[in-house]
Amino acid sequence: MIRTVIVATRDRARLAEITAVATRYGLGVLLSRFGLDRATAADEGTAGEGGLPRRTRLALEELGPTFVKLGQILATRADLLPAEWIAELEQLHSQAPTLPFDDLRAAVEAALGQPPEDAFLSFDPQPLAAASMAQVHRAVLADGVPVVVKIRRPGIRPRMEADLRLIAHLAAMAESASAEARRFAPSALVRQLAEAVLEELDFTNEGRNADRLRGDFAGDPRIVIPAIHWQWSSEALLVMDYVDGIPPRNGDDLRRAGIDPAAIAELGADIVLDMVLINGRFHGDPHPGNLLCLPGNRIALLDMGMIGHVGPRRREEILRFVQALSAGDPAALADIIGVWSAGGGATREQILRASERLVIRHGGGALVLGAVIADFFPLLREERLVLPPDLLLIFKALVTIDGVLAGIVPGFDLSDAIARSKLRIMRDRLSPERWGPAVEALLVELVRIGDDAPRLLRAAVKRLEAEPDASRADERIASAVTSSGRWISAAIVLAAIVVAGAVIGG
Repeated sequence: MIRTVIVATRDRARLAEITAVATRYGLGVLLSRFGLDRATAADEGTAGEGGLPRRTRLALEELGPTFVKLGQILATRADLLPAEWIAELEQLHSQAPTLPFDDLRAAVEAALGQPPEDAFLSFDPQPLAAASMAQVHRAVLADGVPVVVKIRRPGIRPRMEADLRLIAHLAAMAESASAEARRFAPSALVRQLAEAVLEELDFTNEGRNADRLRGDFAGDPRIVIPAIHWQWSSEALLVMDYVDGIPPRNGDDLRRAGIDPAAIAELGADIVLDMVLINGRFHGDPHPGNLLCLPGNRIALLDMGMIGHVGPRRREEILRFVQALSAGDPAALADIIGVWSAGGGATREQILRASERLVIRHGGGALVLGAVIADFFPLLREERLVLPPDLLLIFKALVTIDGVLAGIVPGFDLSDAIARSKLRIMRDRLSPERWGPAVEALLVELVRIGDDAPRLLRAAVKRLEAEPDASRADERIASAVTSSGRWISAAIVLAAIVVAGAVIGG
C-alpha cells in the first residue's frame, strides 16, 4: 500500500506504521480513489466492521494527533464531503491515555526551571484530562490562585513534523494522479493543516489568543476567559486560571445550578456573532467541552488553540449573504457565492441555480442558520462549487454554536441574535476607535498638502515669469493659482467624503 512514495530514511518507519494502519482498516478503496494505490482483495478482507467513513475515522484516531487534526479540518469541508462523512469526522477526538507524571517530569522541570513542587504552592500529579498532544494537571500558585498546567507530551513535535512531511508528499502525489483529488486541493489543505498543527504545538500561541480574546470582551463581565500566567508559561507548558463551571449540554443541569439556559443561549449567540462580524477573531471550535456556564449567567471560553480570523472584506460578504437571503434576492446571493467560489471553474448559471434553490427554501423569512447551511453545502457539492477554507471554518463555528444552544434551549436559532448584531455592527462602525485612525491619516495628508502648496505655487510662478510674453505669463499665473486653489478645495472636499465614508460604512 502506498508503495510509490519515496521518503527520507528518517520517515520510513512512520510510513510503514501508516501503511499498516491503512491496511488494517481496509482503506485501499479510498486510497485508490485519490490515485495513491489500487484496492486489493486483501484490503477488502481486512475492512472490519462499519462503512468506509467510520473505518477512516478510526484509522485517523489510531494514527495520532496530526491525522486527527487532518480529519477535523476535513470535517469543515461540507462543500466537498457528503453528510455521512462529515458526521463521522466530527466525532474525531484527541483523547489519549494518561501518562504517569514521572514520564512528564523532566519536560515540566525543563520548562519551569525547577521542580513543580517548588514552583507551585501545590501540584497534583494525577492528571485532570489528557489529549494526544497534551496532558493537564491542577495546581495552586504561591498566592493561592488555582490554576491548570497544560503540558506538551514529550517527543510529540518531531513525530508530528514527520507526519506533515509524509502527508505533504502524499497530497502532491494525489494531486498529480487524480482529478477527484485535485478538486479537494490537497496541497492547500496540507498547508492549512501544517499551519494549524505548528501553531498548536507552540502553547504560547494559545496564550496570546486567550489574551487577545479577553481584550476583545474586556467590557463585558459576563464573558470569562482564563488569565494566562506568563511567568510560568512557555512553548511546551501553559499555566492558566482554573475555571469551575458546567458544560452547556443540558438545560435541566443548568437550571439546577441556578443558571438560566435562555440567558446563556442569548449570550452565547451574541459572543460568536460578535467574534465573527465585529472583532474579526473567533473561537474555531465552540463545542460544549470548550464552554463552561457559570453562576450569574456567564460563559467561560476554554482552549484557544484553534482561532479563526475574519478580515473586514469577509465580514462584509457574510453580512451581504445574510441580507440577500433575508431579502429573497437570488441575484445578490449569487454575486456573493460567485466571489467565494471564484477560480473553481463554476459558471454563473451554476451559481445562480444554487442561489435560486437556496432562496426558495430559506429566503424572505426567519433565518434558521443551521437549516440554511444544512441545505447550502449539499447544493455546493451538486453544483461542484468550492468555498475558501477560512469561510468554512466560520460556518462550522456558527453551526456548532447553533447546535450547542439548541441543545439547552430546544428550538433556539440565531435569527434574533443576527438582528441584534446588526445594531452592534453599526455602533462599532460609528465608534471613534474605528474611524479615528482614518481621520488621523487624512489630516496628516492635508497638512502635507498645505505645506507643499506654497512651494509648488512659487515654482510654477517662477517658471511662468520666465516666459518672454509677459501678458500671456500673467494669464497663466492667474490660471495656475485658480487651478491650484480648486485642487486644494477638491482635496478638502474629498477628505470630508472619505471621513464620512469611514464613519458610515466602516
